[in-house]
Amino acid sequence: MSSSNPKTNGDPSASTPAAVPTTLSASETSDKLLMVHSVDLLKSKDGQNRLEHHTDAYFSDKLIVRRGQTFQMWIEFSRPFNPKSEKLQLQLKLDPIFTSNPGIRISVPLVDVLEDGCWEMKIVEQKDKSVRLAVNTLPTASIGRYRVTVESFSPRGRLLFPCTPNDIYMLFNPWCEDDPVYLDNEAERKEYVLNSMGRIYYGTEQQIGGRTWNFAQFEPDILEACFLLLEKGRVAMNEWRDPVIVSRMVSALVNSNDDRGVLMGNWSNSYEGGTSPTAWSGSGDILRQYYKNSGKPVKFGQCWVYSGVTTSVLRCLGIPTRCVTNFSSAHDTDLSLTTDIYLDEKLELLKDETSDSVWNFHVWNESWMTRPGLPAGNGGWQVVDATPQELSEGSYRCGPTPISAIRNGHVNLKFDTPFVFAEVNSDRIYWQKKPDGSLIQVHVEKSSIGHRISTKAVGSDARMDITHLYKYPEGSEEERIAVETASRFGSKPTLYPSPTDNDVSIEIVMDGTGPRIGEDAKLSIVLKNTSSKQRTASLLYEVMIMYYTGVLKATVKKDQIPIDLKPQETKTIPWTLQYKEYMNHLVDQGALMLTVTGRVNQTKQILATQFNFRLRTPDLILTPLEDAVVGKELTIKITFQNPLSQVLKNVLFRIEGLGMQSIRKIEHGDVEKLETVTLMEKFVPTISGPQKLLASMDCRLLTQVHGFADIVVKPV
Repeated sequence: MSSSNPKTNGDPSASTPAAVPTTLSASETSDKLLMVHSVDLLKSKDGQNRLEHHTDAYFSDKLIVRRGQTFQMWIEFSRPFNPKSEKLQLQLKLDPIFTSNPGIRISVPLVDVLEDGCWEMKIVEQKDKSVRLAVNTLPTASIGRYRVTVESFSPRGRLLFPCTPNDIYMLFNPWCEDDPVYLDNEAERKEYVLNSMGRIYYGTEQQIGGRTWNFAQFEPDILEACFLLLEKGRVAMNEWRDPVIVSRMVSALVNSNDDRGVLMGNWSNSYEGGTSPTAWSGSGDILRQYYKNSGKPVKFGQCWVYSGVTTSVLRCLGIPTRCVTNFSSAHDTDLSLTTDIYLDEKLELLKDETSDSVWNFHVWNESWMTRPGLPAGNGGWQVVDATPQELSEGSYRCGPTPISAIRNGHVNLKFDTPFVFAEVNSDRIYWQKKPDGSLIQVHVEKSSIGHRISTKAVGSDARMDITHLYKYPEGSEEERIAVETASRFGSKPTLYPSPTDNDVSIEIVMDGTGPRIGEDAKLSIVLKNTSSKQRTASLLYEVMIMYYTGVLKATVKKDQIPIDLKPQETKTIPWTLQYKEYMNHLVDQGALMLTVTGRVNQTKQILATQFNFRLRTPDLILTPLEDAVVGKELTIKITFQNPLSQVLKNVLFRIEGLGMQSIRKIEHGDVEKLETVTLMEKFVPTISGPQKLLASMDCRLLTQVHGFADIVVKPV
């Protein structure tokens, strides 16, 4: 309940022609003016409003509602309200919290019958001096914080009752059919709006790793941080009604490149003065730091961190959103819609001229919304990518991009469709530079980009492959038509001829789940001669350490292999990279790229392929030592083994989840080579039901080490 001294104002539209007197006696005031004594917004977490609006999970004492849906409130007057001779309305003001941007003013009249699609309210109960109101909101209202003023009209004048600090926070509504973010599947709404835990995938397509991420969208200060972010977007508040504009704005504001957004990117492998991107295991700490430091960018992020934070912000605001990982993800720098690799006369990679790259993996987001400005069929999942890669209309942002347009090669549709198309379905073209500087195409790989596109499944921690949403099956007629359709809009619109002779094939194969960090990496090079004649060649291989983005750090090993293939012969050549050869070159993600090229002597056919692989890191093992009960101490054993024959310096463990409102950091110090570390950590659960406890380990030599435990907390 709240109360405040009412303000009196003359009302020229009042039914009585007499003006409101300047001074009224106490008896005249109580008899004639309708005064508001108190307002109750019914904002408790377990009350009807918060439950019906699916906002009971927010750790906030504010009234948080979703647009396009009624909410209820009580008003207590100085005397019984007479609907025949008196009027009542609400004044809502969407005001900025942190800036001086102009806001929005809305009047909500009192009516007898509520109609959908209108700002209206009606009395649903009257008891003595109090009335209970049902208030209707627009399904296209701007989201944000609304200040509430009750305005009462009686024959003697008008009174205003500001309800501060009882503001109303309004969000998008995936449960409302008239909201552009409406999602008609309850299980998907629970997953993509209400689930505060998720999985983010990384690694390579042959070695997909997954880590649990705490989106923390309901935790204290997160909603306020999201509204701070929107205010920094320099977009009029009446545009906050449109999820297309809001999601595009968020894709720009989650990175700090040109607008002091949330996260500062860092791919340098040096993270002094900040937190290593691999150390984060959730978005809450990041967004709270940003909010409490008045919008100062947080250090540091890379693609999965940008994606995790974007999911947190958009789910917090009510837009269904998920993290999506694309393996073998191309970065097309010249809008050619091809990934171009340049070789010299000896078929060695021209590193300075090869600006396009292929990331082992790249993580972006998909958000669910209609796209009324595009041709029918382009609503639904839209790519939203906050990782700063290329400028889009002057800012580092990407999306929302309809995945249906990507699938069909309709790269003329907004936003950033050519760039996203190239990420998932560009051809990889090898060019050889001649002595006169001219280029000839020597090889094309039509299915090397965009594999095993992954997101967390609905209702479980399983990985779900959604590649089919982005493109037709590789090599199918539909897929080739999409590529040719898209290429007409690129910077190289002509079709390139294919190589003439293709009777020798080359493939790199990895057994099982692949090599572990600290061990030798073993692969196989498989060559097949499909002709009836002998084929000979000299293969040149080069293995390079690279960042997961496809940026190369250094060459680890380089050599040649002579090949002699009999007619119809398939030959498997073992290939090994020893631990001692790569141990001093490791970077985040432990990623390597093996490039193999060669020329068949008899036919001059060019052989070329690249294979990305990662060195798998160990997991943290979390083991509860007793049953978890609310209010009782719980011991968790956390076990980690150093897989390296090197000492790990300044090891830091981070633990979150299990209903904790902050992250627990443990500065462990050094871990000896091959040593096993056991931590015994104690917790007191405060919330019953299924919970997750997340842990990560970070140090300079070894990253992307994490683990989680599913814990069911019993009530007392």
